Amino acid sequence: MIRITSVEDPFDSQRLARLAVGLITTAEAMGLLDDMEIRRLDMATFRRIVDRIAAAGIGTEVQAALATTPDRQDPTEIVRLLGRLATAIEESPSPRHEWHSLEHLFGAERLAGLLGISPASVRRYQTGSRETPDEIAARLHFLTTVVGELAGAYNEIGIRRWFERPRTFLDGCKPSDLLRGEWDPESPQVRRVRELARSLGASAAT
Repeated sequence: MIRITSVEDPFDSQRLARLAVGLITTAEAMGLLDDMEIRRLDMATFRRIVDRIAAAGIGTEVQAALATTPDRQDPTEIVRLLGRLATAIEESPSPRHEWHSLEHLFGAERLAGLLGISPASVRRYQTGSRETPDEIAARLHFLTTVVGELAGAYNEIGIRRWFERPRTFLDGCKPSDLLRGEWDPESPQVRRVRELARSLGASAAT
């Protein structure tokens, strides 16, 4: 649903466009932008995107700030707001949305393997019949942010294959090798998976 074909002020600089697209792809990976078509990146469109994100309780302060921000705004202020929103997204797991999004991408069996839980647990958490524990929500959100980084470079098939290919940056391991069992999103080894995905997304945006 995201096929940006035109970029307008204030996002017509490479830096702002890259920051905005990074936020958009992560929000889409989280399932916050379902059924929202995005073809043009301008202030009006970005406000609608932030409204969707804020509906999940994320970035409501940024939403309020953008509501009173003129379309033509100091780029430094826009960068500041994008940074605040990126931090809010980074620190705000939303399992109610993320289960559906990632199960659609990976399927229950494969998603369960990446999270170190059973397929039955995936289905229970996804349907809401059991509340997602905090540690599982943290893994789910980490995986979502990795997918968001990759979405700037790959389609869905490419994203799935990315997790199964050995990577020099990971000492010859596959990303999925480091996401085994009860892995910790804050561990240095696991965070290298995110760093690798981020480097690929950044190169695709330049």
